Amino acid sequence: MVATVVGARVESLASSGIEAIPKEYVRPQEELTSIGNIFEEEKNENGPQVPTIDLEDLVSEDEEKRERCHEELKRAATEWGVMHVVNHGIPVELMDRVRAAGAEFFNQPVEEKEKYANDHASGNIQGYGSKLANNASGQLEWEDYFFHLAFPEDKRDMSIWPKTPSDYIPATSEYAKLLRGLATKILSALSLGLGLEEGRLEKEVGGMEELLLQMKINYYPKCPQPELALGVEAHTDVSALTFILHNMVPGLQLFYEGKWVTAKCVPNSIVMHIGDTIEILSNGKYKSILHRGLVNKEKVRISWAMFCEPPKEKIILKPLPETVSKAEPPLYPPRTFAQHIHHKLFRKTQVLGAK
Repeated sequence: MVATVVGARVESLASSGIEAIPKEYVRPQEELTSIGNIFEEEKNENGPQVPTIDLEDLVSEDEEKRERCHEELKRAATEWGVMHVVNHGIPVELMDRVRAAGAEFFNQPVEEKEKYANDHASGNIQGYGSKLANNASGQLEWEDYFFHLAFPEDKRDMSIWPKTPSDYIPATSEYAKLLRGLATKILSALSLGLGLEEGRLEKEVGGMEELLLQMKINYYPKCPQPELALGVEAHTDVSALTFILHNMVPGLQLFYEGKWVTAKCVPNSIVMHIGDTIEILSNGKYKSILHRGLVNKEKVRISWAMFCEPPKEKIILKPLPETVSKAEPPLYPPRTFAQHIHHKLFRKTQVLGAK
């Protein structure tokens, strides 16, 4: 049985009993050569591994411990632009509540979730959705999602937040608040790593008032032909920072030194990405790494991404003067965040076939 209709949710497609995925979900031939079995890939101990950074000493009173932690964070941001962070200060119990609430939302019948459906045509991007509009390459991604602004509290639209399960609002609100505090600590350390004043990067991305935390729960159903599809195609994050929780099902791959590297699942960690915004401000010293999500036949994968984004129009993103010299001229032209999203500076197509 082969489905040809595009327009249903991916979850509905996945549970319909199809044995072959619609052609709209099949990746281009040059890309297929690099898609393997994610469970086998995760077991691979050879080659580079995404670094794990222990943040326990990030704000330690012991200067030596603090500086060592800052140095490890800086190295990971410079070499990889992505890392597992542990001892990050977010209680495990709260992370479990966030995961349970999101999973419970997606476990509801599709009809229930449709009550929260977004509508891109009318500019309403918050809510329940799927990538139903073909992109330039004509492919769709094997994913449904739920998207909404989570912080600052005064900018939230609570009408779009799920009422069921009842813990969704309290758990997600508390998680967003604590992540916002963690973002400040990370930005402070990254500022010092560039030789800047501690509060500089936070100020440059909008500060407590303007930096937005956007929550996107990504739901990747089981896929009958995972070797042909992607949950999310290769991209770099436009954010300043992205923090990701997941349900311990592997799927994240990073394009590192010319190869796709699979991120291991590290218990109680949060995956943190440096986004384009920080790459631009640091004049490329900190990396925004190309990454993608694989799917599988056996397990549903869910990830909770929190994108820390500067305001769309109020700030001009460009390399900070302190990061520029005659030897290191500015790598990026001045743009607002909205313009950056529109023009998207980062190459993508040239690595789609990378092995």
